[in-house]
Amino acid sequence: MVRQLGTPRHEELRRLLKEKRKNACISQAELGRRLGWSQRTIGKIETGEKRVTAVELIEIAQALEFDPAAALRRVAKAKR
Repeated sequence: MVRQLGTPRHEELRRLLKEKRKNACISQAELGRRLGWSQRTIGKIETGEKRVTAVELIEIAQALEFDPAAALRRVAKAKR
């Protein structure tokens, strides 16, 4: 199985999600409330301690109002 945490693509996804949240001027706590998750979970995603599933990506994208498909295209361009 391929290691995912810490890979260039995982790091790009982590950076993208943090960027989208900050651009929306939303705190980790507020995003957590919108999703029904804890602030700690959002923090772990942003620091790279937690992987994000496809379903979670869609939920985050809806909460922050961005296109999850465009986000995946950006992540896919990161070197392996």
